[in-house]
Amino acid sequence: MGLKIGLLGLGTVGTGTAKILLSPQGRHPLIQKLEIYRVGVRDISKTRDVNISPNIFTTDLEAIATDPDVDIIIELIGGLEPARSLILKAIEHGKHIVTANKAVISRYGPEIFEAANKKGVYVMLEASVGGGIPVIQPLKESLGVNRIHSVIGIVNGTTNYILTRMQQEGADFADVLADAQRLGYAEADPTADVEGLDTKDKIAILAFLAFDGLIKLEDIYCEGIRQVTAADITYAERLNFVIKLLAIAKRCPNGMNSTIDKLELRVHPTLVPKTHPLASINDVYNAILIEGEPIGQVMFFGPGAGSGPTASAVVSDMINIAAILQTETEPIPHPLLSCTHQHYCETAPIKELVTRFYARFLTKDSPGVIGKLGTCCGKYNVSLESVVQTGIHDQLAEIVVVTHNVQEGNFRQALQEIQALDVIDSIPSVLRVL
Repeated sequence: MGLKIGLLGLGTVGTGTAKILLSPQGRHPLIQKLEIYRVGVRDISKTRDVNISPNIFTTDLEAIATDPDVDIIIELIGGLEPARSLILKAIEHGKHIVTANKAVISRYGPEIFEAANKKGVYVMLEASVGGGIPVIQPLKESLGVNRIHSVIGIVNGTTNYILTRMQQEGADFADVLADAQRLGYAEADPTADVEGLDTKDKIAILAFLAFDGLIKLEDIYCEGIRQVTAADITYAERLNFVIKLLAIAKRCPNGMNSTIDKLELRVHPTLVPKTHPLASINDVYNAILIEGEPIGQVMFFGPGAGSGPTASAVVSDMINIAAILQTETEPIPHPLLSCTHQHYCETAPIKELVTRFYARFLTKDSPGVIGKLGTCCGKYNVSLESVVQTGIHDQLAEIVVVTHNVQEGNFRQALQEIQALDVIDSIPSVLRVL
């Protein structure tokens, strides 16, 4: 049984996908059953680096989504619209979906999965998180017997590249960002990457799969990396940490006003101990560390973007569909491939988070400053793990502190009181510690 493929989008990932399908030798034999039947693009006249007959190109993407001869729609156009509408239209017409579109899935996943389940078709999204790293299907299948405690990942190559360069060269954020844009690692408008929005989309998808419940994107706390300075990188190094933009989804601990049924969902730059498995993930690479019971810790590592890696994930989803369709007798989708969650997970507010903090203060160079900091912290049950006065700059002393575990709400109250002290000039940086 051959399957006809409707490919929406022939950009970087679409071209990589087509090249795999057109050269099946040495790959899984099911790839030979996948035929590129129609291709939807914006500009038919554009020269492309792939040998596809121009006769199957069209600018009418909806015609592909509704074509009765098409079995699987591959959505690789990106963005929210018309991607969402085309996916829903294709589902309505009985097409299986493979997508790399994390933005659409993180925002409209419940609507899309409900439509797919009613229609008895699959929506496959391995390429939406981590490029070519196989993490979606392991969460659905291999790790499905585990009670997942946490999913922590570096899932944006652009920000990881920037932070790696800052660490290695002592450079400032703005300089490295400009260089990353010149090299093509960062977009002309880098907002989605450097503000953490791309990472937020991805952790929403991972949490949805790991914790068996729908996720409201607005419940995920999000900070980007613009506020990370070369000074913070240097102090982190002295304290035996590196700074990474982490996506974190974990079950809340008992106590500290949290309940075990709530999740922590957050994206922010984090001081990571150099002994931690994620500390050595550099440049544009991604990694996702999953901890569960009984398996313990497992980590998935690899290239998080690019034509070949992402196309690998797209085609792997296609052959999963092809394999099931060869043997499936019931119209109901396979329970390990479909997404059938109905309830929304409850998310703890960020003020309930329990973690360590790093803070950098600029203060007047006068006696008793550290004592005043300690008094304010003690008032709100903030215990200091380390206090380092690093030197005098422009007649201001620079003091770096790292706390023990503390509830975020308490720490913010302490900071507010510290900010009001007459000896405090400013608080340039506050970062969480893993």
